Parts: sequence; C-alpha cells; structure tokens
Amino acid sequence: MADDFQDVSGEGELLDQTDIDALISEAMDEPDEIIYDPEGNKVKTQKGTRIEPYDFRNPIFLTEVELRRVRIRNEEFIRYLAARLSIFLRLEYSLKMSSLSTSTYAEFTETIPNPAHVVLFKMEQLFGVGVIDINPRLALTMVDRMLGGKGHSVQGERYLTEIEMNLVDDVVSIVLDEWCRQWKVEQELDASIIGHESNGRFLETAPADSIMLVLTMEAGVGDCSESIKIGIPYYTLEPIIRKMYENKEKEINPEIVGSKKIWQGTFDDVDIPIRAEWDADSMSVKEVSHLRPGDVIRFPRTVLNETRIRLANTCKFRGEVGLDNNKVAVRISEKLKKRNEEK
Repeated sequence: MADDFQDVSGEGELLDQTDIDALISEAMDEPDEIIYDPEGNKVKTQKGTRIEPYDFRNPIFLTEVELRRVRIRNEEFIRYLAARLSIFLRLEYSLKMSSLSTSTYAEFTETIPNPAHVVLFKMEQLFGVGVIDINPRLALTMVDRMLGGKGHSVQGERYLTEIEMNLVDDVVSIVLDEWCRQWKVEQELDASIIGHESNGRFLETAPADSIMLVLTMEAGVGDCSESIKIGIPYYTLEPIIRKMYENKEKEINPEIVGSKKIWQGTFDDVDIPIRAEWDADSMSVKEVSHLRPGDVIRFPRTVLNETRIRLANTCKFRGEVGLDNNKVAVRISEKLKKRNEEK
C-alpha cells in the first residue's frame, strides 16, 4: 500500500508557471452575459458589453443628457434661491443639493417623517400637484427669525400652528417663484399654494405608482441644518422638459430649424380618402321631411366653382367641377390656407 502511494506521488504531473497563469486567467475572465432577443432566444453578448438592470416598477423617464440638463437647471435654482432667502431673512442661508433622483409617489411619501410640514402647490399652466416637505425644525427656525429672533435652532419637533404655517408660506412663495423663474425660457409658469399637510400618509395628490422627480436640499440657517424636499410628478414636468430639449437641439443644430421633414418611403402606399363637397343651400325641416326618391333639388350654378376638395378629414383645396373625357372631374383652382381648413 505504501509502495502504491509512493508511485502515485512520484508519477504525478507538476504544473509549471505557464499552466498556473493560464488557470488563474481563466478563473478571472468574466463569463459571457446571457440576454434574450425579442423572440425569447438566448443570445451571448460580446466581451465588454454593458448591461444595466432595469426596474420596470420605477422606470427611467429621463435620458442621461436630459437628467444632466435638469441637474444643471436645479443647481442654478438652488444658488439663486439661497441668495433670495438670505436677503429675505437678513441672515446667511446656505443651500446645497443632496440628491436629485426619481422614485414612485408611494416611496416618496413614505420618506416624509411625522411630524412634518408639507406644502402642496400647483402650476396653473401644467397638470398635477407638487409637494414641498420642509423639516419642522427648519420651518420653526425660519419663523423665529421672521419674528425678530436670532434664528437659533428650535429644540424638538412639533406640528406648526396656523400662524406659523402662514409665515412659512412667505418663504415657500419665494421658493416657488424662483423655481418658476428658472423655467421661463421654456414656459411662463405661475405657481400657487393649494394646501398643507402634517403627515405624508394622508397624501393622495398622485397615483401611487406615478414617477416623481425628487430634489433634496440641505438647508442651513443660523445653527439649524435640515432638509427640504421638492417632489414633482413626471407628467407635470414632461412638457417643459420636452421644450428644454427642443430648445437645446436648436442651439446645437440651428440649421435644422425650419427644415423640411424627411419623407418616408412607406408613406407612398397609404390610401387617403378624397371627397368633393359644397355649401349649396339650406332647407327647412318640413321640406326635408317631404323629400322622396325622384325629387329634384336645385342648386345655383355658382356651387360648381366653389367645390371643396377634402383629403381625409381636412379640406385642402378649392376647385371647379366639370367633365373630362366623359368623366366627372374637379379642376383645382387654389390651395386653402390653414385657417380655412376644416378638420
């Protein structure tokens, strides 16, 4: 038995350094990622392919470029807002961006503490309701300063009284005014406060699964440093973000402004219904009720020269009805202007 063991150990193959390096390299190589094509078939990706997880419950509604532009716009908003609040409170007011992220409405409301001071606002030109969450300690510290105090941090957290909420609304009005001012290139906005809440659990200003853009700021006034959150639904921001993107594209590529749209070859075989029609005359209800097959309705001859040609559901041309090779035809005389097109 001992001899057998010696034979095995003596005849065993030893790995040289090249073999060891090959094994280490093979172990360190990243395995090919497996993805699925639209038909559901497994497809091996090439090395270096970047694959990112996608959460369908929290979809990304902004591209990286759009999110970067929105971030820059919010950084400008924070800088100007800090200056305005410093002047308003006559005390240094520091603001910095903690985060700019997206979340569902349900997740956003769950992060609102209790007690809280929540302000609901709405832009008249946009659809939806926005939410501002101000930490009560920060709100009470600002109230103390507005009433002549030194702006020392208030100990403990509690709900705000009606008078305190009205005073904080003056600060919130400045926040909303500055936020709207940052978007005036895209659209003139007018924001107004529409309500208050003291607990995030009772908020139902948007569907639970709707996507929110949440700006979290760290605010410092006196010796108090707390957070302010602004949450706005995506469907509210979508129109102005789309305009921001269009304006940026025009700046980058001014030659595309006013350029003609490219005709797609697939349009060539689309069938469009065409009709000829007139505004001939009018009849009373009594006359219409007595109409029978074989009756003749007389129209003035001028209607032939006032024939409207309707393409699909839009009147595009005016023409004259006549005969061409024993077939009824319409000769186009003019193209109708857009304001005269009937849809």
